[in-house]
Amino acid sequence: MYAGWPIYVLARAGGNVMKDQIREASPRPRAKMTGALYLLYFLTTILGQIMVGHGLAVSGSVINVISTLLYAVVSLLFYGLFKPVSKSLSLLAALLSFAGCVVMSLGLFHITWPISPLLFFSPFCLLIGYLILKSSFLPHVLGVLMVSAGLGWLVYLIPAVPRTLALAMMVLGFLAELSLCLWLLVRGVNVERWKQQASTAMASIQISETPSPVERVSTTTQH
Repeated sequence: MYAGWPIYVLARAGGNVMKDQIREASPRPRAKMTGALYLLYFLTTILGQIMVGHGLAVSGSVINVISTLLYAVVSLLFYGLFKPVSKSLSLLAALLSFAGCVVMSLGLFHITWPISPLLFFSPFCLLIGYLILKSSFLPHVLGVLMVSAGLGWLVYLIPAVPRTLALAMMVLGFLAELSLCLWLLVRGVNVERWKQQASTAMASIQISETPSPVERVSTTTQH
């Protein structure tokens, strides 16, 4: 008797429940919430910089810490949003963003750190851009913009780059992320295509977990 069949049946049942949840849950509210928090991040970042510039260093630093936490939350929401495209790449993107947020937070508390947070945020933007390009539920132009932003942040870090070009790359990165933010806030995602891609990802996981005939025969022989 194949001892692994109870586990296999439970896995199939769990997979069916998850597929039902995918059908019932709509990603649009989550996408719009992501856009709203993304916009709040931009606003708090600008406010924090203005306050620091006007001599309100303590208050400005508090606002900047809040903006950093908001970006970490947005990165976590991105993981859930793009997990149907690639769970591993979505997780890697989130981890890179978290690392960038930690480094940025250290700077806010005047802790010397030799690494720029952009070394983490740059590949984060590149991965998000790639995930958008591989997705079917967001416009690919947003993916192109985010990839350009990731490359732009890398160029910005090169000391030999002229100041004008560096500023242009900074503006490009800002506009690319703002474009994604506003699209998510206003339009969200294509719900049907997101669900379709999520169902496809779930089906591929179930196939990989299904024991092959050879494994079944081998296990039956052992028992």
